[in-house]
This record gives sequence, structure tokens and C-alpha cells, in this order.
Amino acid sequence: MGLNETIERLEVNAYRIPTDFPESDGTLEWDSTTIIVVELGAGHSTGIGYTYSHGCCAPLVRETLFPIVRGKSPAMAAEIWNDMNVAVRNLGRSGIPSSGIAAVDIALWDLRARLLGTSFINLIGAARKEIPVYGSGGFTSYSKDQLKKQLGQWVAEGISMVKMKVGRNPEADPARVLWARDAIGADAQLFVDANGAYNRKQALEKAEQFAKLNVTWFEEPVTSDDVEGLRLIRDRAPEQIQIAAGEYDDDATQARRLVEHGAVDVLQADATRCGGITGFLQAAALADAFHVPLSAHTAPALHAHLCCAAPAAIHIEYFHDHVRIEEMFFDGVCKPEKGRCRPDPKRPGLGLDFKRLDAAKFKI
Repeated sequence: MGLNETIERLEVNAYRIPTDFPESDGTLEWDSTTIIVVELGAGHSTGIGYTYSHGCCAPLVRETLFPIVRGKSPAMAAEIWNDMNVAVRNLGRSGIPSSGIAAVDIALWDLRARLLGTSFINLIGAARKEIPVYGSGGFTSYSKDQLKKQLGQWVAEGISMVKMKVGRNPEADPARVLWARDAIGADAQLFVDANGAYNRKQALEKAEQFAKLNVTWFEEPVTSDDVEGLRLIRDRAPEQIQIAAGEYDDDATQARRLVEHGAVDVLQADATRCGGITGFLQAAALADAFHVPLSAHTAPALHAHLCCAAPAAIHIEYFHDHVRIEEMFFDGVCKPEKGRCRPDPKRPGLGLDFKRLDAAKFKI
């Protein structure tokens, strides 16, 4: 039967999962994370997609996007993606609509591979067998001991790159970064993420301070809306520090703005925000075209597959919150070994099986 099957079944639900400790970064505080899980059925196969968004994303998928998908073949994923983008025009495509499109698009790609009896990585073609990860957490709400324990544990497990949050209390940031450096040793790479909390002059000052502690990655030193500011920081920061941004881009047009202006050393993309696998592949093509490295933002169970298919990809974010949730919700999650994730080409689709009973207690 294969791709002759048409999509006739949809289930979409929202789940809210409390964090294991109150978390904050340079601009935001939170104590829970919401995941939207989409299941699309055709024949005897079911494709799984998901996004991290607000609970109102679920009815948007159910009421606005599923009528577009019903009765179509997963082979028509590109047409479906275009039609979904048209359907949300009057809602505004950015934000929640883009996240909803992402979850459906991911489920479509997963279903397509399952109907063909193959893995996603075999369907799309691998650029590599495995991809490095960097441990990501180090929230500004953490105490000194919590920060050092989390980052140090990742390094002890063989992850050679770790990232921490900065920007909530700029005066305290150099001391916190020093704690992190003490915890991970001299050889591990240390990344910092300000989530756009600094102004331009603060960011330049912090770049100089962080460079003395051998920081090699400075993510969103200023807001990503300030493209000229990102370019300024990139031009004037110490040579060893890479400037990264792009995680909030909803589409390839926004990503193009960053690379055309030379605003980043590394372009970030998030398939759960930028329109799913289709949108992520567009961002990856931009990175290739502009000779800019690509890094995936969060959702490691998904991005391990995508970054093994994207030639420009250099690593994925092994984000503490999403690691917890994806291991609770899915069987088949790719776990890093010696700091690298290797998707299993023998598992169908994206290799994930939804643990419905385990997820049920978090349903909203």
C-alpha cells in the first residue's frame, strides 16, 4: 500500500510537565513546559509529531490544520505544508500557528517513512552517522552547587560541550561562569546563552570577560530582533567566541536576514518552531548556501535525526527540560554515547513510540 494510503485519523493533545526545579534565564522564569503531541494515521501506520508551545496550539491543529491534511497522501507533504501556511494567514503565521504547523509536518514526515517501511534518516539520506551534543541547562535560578553538579556531570558522562544561562544579574555573571569553568575543567568547551538580556555595550563587555574564562560560544548576546547589534557583537567580540542566534525564527525568511547581514557565526534552527522538518531543511539549505554552520535548538530526540541529514550541522542542544520530557513520553529516544547521538536506521520513521499511558497524567 505504502504512500497510496491517505490520512484519515488525527489525535492531538497538550501535556503540561512541571520542571524538576524552578528555572529561569536572562529574560524569563518558568516552572513547567507544555508539549503538543500530534498523531496522524493512514492505513495501519501512525506518524508522531510534536512541538513545545501553549496548550491552545492543540485546538488550532484540530480545527484549522487537520481539515487540510485529511484525505491527503503523506507523499504530498510539500503541498500540505504550503496549504497549512496559507490557512493560518489571518491568524498570523508566527508563534503558535508556526508551532502547530511544525507538529503536523513532523508527523507527516514520520508517517511517510513508516508507510515506506524505513527510517527517516534512510528516507532523506544521511550526511553523517552521528552528531555531537552539548549539554544545556545551567539556569540562572540554580545555586552554585546545582550549576556545578549539572555541568560537571555532563562532562563526566563524555559530553565535551556544555551551556549555561547568563544575563539575569549581569554583575554576577563572571563569577557564575568561573564556577562553571571550575566544574568542567580546562578542556571542556563552555557556552553561554543570554537570551537577549544584554544591551549592546553590556554584551561587548561580557564577551571580553567571558573570553578570559575560555568561553567559546555566546548565544543571543542581544535580542535577535537587533540584527545590527548581533553583527556589531560578532565583529568586535574576541576571535575565539562564536555568536549564535536563530532559535526564535519562524521561517527561512527570518533566518536569511541573520545570515545575509553576517550577524551570526552559527545559525540556529528549531524544527518545533520554524514549521517542522520542512522548515528546518530550508534553514539548513540557507546555512549551506551562506557557508554558515548550523546548530539545532532543543528537542534532541527530533534534531538528532535532522542534523545527521543536514551537511552544515555541527551539533544539537541536549536541553535539560526536553531530555526529561522526551524520555518520559517516548520510547526510542536517541541517547548520547561519548557525547554523540546516533539515530538507529533500523527503527521506522523518527524511531519514536508514544508512551500514552505515561503521558496521560500530564494531559491538559
